[in-house]
Amino acid sequence: MTPCRDARGHLFFMSFYFAITIRIGNFAMIKCHDMGLLEGKVALITGGSRGIGKAVALKFASEGADIAFTCRNVGDSVQALVDELQGMGVKAKAYASDAASFDEAHKVVADVKETFGHIDILVNNAGITKDGLMMRMDESQWDSVIDTNLKSAYNFIHACTPVMARQRCGSIISMSSVVGVAGNAGQCNYAASKAGLIGLTKSIAKEMGSRGIRANCIAPGFIQTDMTSALPEKMRDEVAASVSLRRLGQPEEVAGVALFLASDMSSYVTGQVVSCCGGMN
Repeated sequence: MTPCRDARGHLFFMSFYFAITIRIGNFAMIKCHDMGLLEGKVALITGGSRGIGKAVALKFASEGADIAFTCRNVGDSVQALVDELQGMGVKAKAYASDAASFDEAHKVVADVKETFGHIDILVNNAGITKDGLMMRMDESQWDSVIDTNLKSAYNFIHACTPVMARQRCGSIISMSSVVGVAGNAGQCNYAASKAGLIGLTKSIAKEMGSRGIRANCIAPGFIQTDMTSALPEKMRDEVAASVSLRRLGQPEEVAGVALFLASDMSSYVTGQVVSCCGGMN
């Protein structure tokens, strides 16, 4: 074979090699793109049947996470959500549970661990309001809000941290509120519970950071949920006017922040409070 033919043969081989390499690279990029941000992870969400909790469940499932969530009762609407999540190609299970109960929380976590194999993400979202001025607030109003909003987070963190510590990884996300940061007249119980979540989050971040467990809070502003829908239209308009973006937020927008905190995109973020309030004054 002449030197010219050798050169042509070498050129053909190199062209063929680079073409195959590019095709393999493109295929790998496509597969990588298809994988969700939470592929292979298991998320446990309290109060996950509606509002922000439901939006978080759907967002996480869309990124590949298996979903366990708690609610007061498992009715038709809850089963419909389970079916919707499973239709996205992930495992999903609903638990009828009182998040404020220490024993029930531990039973849920034990079953999630047995059913799903591990727990990578905990979202403390269970919450209620029982508003009223302090002078008129009875003890039951105070206790029920603190138990549901704050004690529930203690219950599930207490149950989940041993699991996460053995895994040497985990992300804990607690739904606080702008009210927990700034306070609000007529919501002393709610504000105290949400401020308590911030203190709990910052403390558990320091306690468990060496075990690879991160803990962060989201402080939503006024989000379009059942809670805010109960407000008079005039009050909702006044709230929207006080927000830089001039509108109420959507649950899906809070879910986007939760996705960031649950994923490896926030692997060096812990002990923080992330506001999602549209720029409230």
